[in-house]
Amino acid sequence: MLQNRNTDVFMNQIELTKAEEQIMHILWKLERAFVKDVIKELSNPKPAYSTVSTIIRILVDKKAVSYKAYGKTHEYFPIISKEDYSKQQMGEVMNKLFDGSPQKMLSFLVKKEELSIQDLDDIMRTLKK
Repeated sequence: MLQNRNTDVFMNQIELTKAEEQIMHILWKLERAFVKDVIKELSNPKPAYSTVSTIIRILVDKKAVSYKAYGKTHEYFPIISKEDYSKQQMGEVMNKLFDGSPQKMLSFLVKKEELSIQDLDDIMRTLKK
């Protein structure tokens, strides 16, 4: 059984725990994976199969991941892109910490020396495309 891909996932924001986000990063990297494949990518000590399986099922419930069933085995794949999730997270940070202002956020990063002049030049080139 193949669940439908939902292209309007971000109509509702998806909140992920750190563990869920870690699994999502692996699924974005692998694109399609069985639970055993995800476990291989995790650092030691490896969590139990049932723990990873539970986290993935939660991601399915949150509509971040879908699957294709092969009998009792499931192959999982992300249905939200890393780019869309990153946009959502950046938007939340900008809203919470910088009153929704990209200028305030960039100003903060420049003042804290997180962005160099070269970084700003690269951003300007990207914006002009």
